[in-house]
Amino acid sequence: MSNSLSPAAVESRAVERLVQGVATSDGAGVRLIRVLTQPLQRRLDPFLMLDAFRNENPDDYIGGFPDHPHRGFETVTYMLAGRMRHRDSAGNEGLLEPGGAQWMTAGSGLIHSELPEQEDGLMEGFQLWLNLPAKNKMIAPSYRDLPASAIPEFVADGGVRVRVIAGDSHGVAGAVQRPDTEPLYLDVHLPAGKRFAQPLPAGHNAFVFVYRGEVAIGDTVVRDRHMAILANDGREGVAIQAAQDARLLLIAGKPLNEPIAQYGPFVMNTGDEIQQTLVDYQRGQFEAARVRAL
Repeated sequence: MSNSLSPAAVESRAVERLVQGVATSDGAGVRLIRVLTQPLQRRLDPFLMLDAFRNENPDDYIGGFPDHPHRGFETVTYMLAGRMRHRDSAGNEGLLEPGGAQWMTAGSGLIHSELPEQEDGLMEGFQLWLNLPAKNKMIAPSYRDLPASAIPEFVADGGVRVRVIAGDSHGVAGAVQRPDTEPLYLDVHLPAGKRFAQPLPAGHNAFVFVYRGEVAIGDTVVRDRHMAILANDGREGVAIQAAQDARLLLIAGKPLNEPIAQYGPFVMNTGDEIQQTLVDYQRGQFEAARVRAL
């Protein structure tokens, strides 16, 4: 599918600040870059975390993420390379492969694992945490596996390729639509010298994460493995120019403007709710979670 885009028609937001991801490890020693950290949660509401992993050495990913609980938010895992097996406490199982994604709503709570299904080669992808509104914190868990073929994409003038994981881009509806937070999640491939423009609601928080090459947003250069937080300056879009072949995530959403109480893999609205979550987990209630399809 080919689209003709007009960057000139979009008045681009400026870059408020650049953020370089923090190297860390999680799960059973998986090395990753934590791009959206806890201090940025209020600024980038409704997004809670973004991890990027890109490892050639199997020692840096082979342990994966053994059984661990979640409650109160959604996880979006998007794979570029490698294979990851998902299993959860309701007996569900799925295989994440290159170009595919999984959208999981933890809701009232479940236990799951994400383990590599390879012993060598590149493992690359992202995990985004998206908050749930207070009214939906305790809904039944759900999930949806999205193979690469289920993610719509289009090619615009000059070979700009856009994969629409969530939301809508230039008339192309994404694989997932979510209420309340109204997330936009695009994977954009920009050839050198090309430009991509995307409308954004003025009230939505938005950021760009470059994972290959280098781009410019206005006068600001955004390099590989850097996040550009887009200013909430009333402008209803962003225009991105590639200085060289580049790939990036463009993510935006409607803020919930609710209190955030986080304790590790649990995200609620109050400390009391966190304490109740710990009690429920210790009593084994997450083991009995029943997961429905999104």
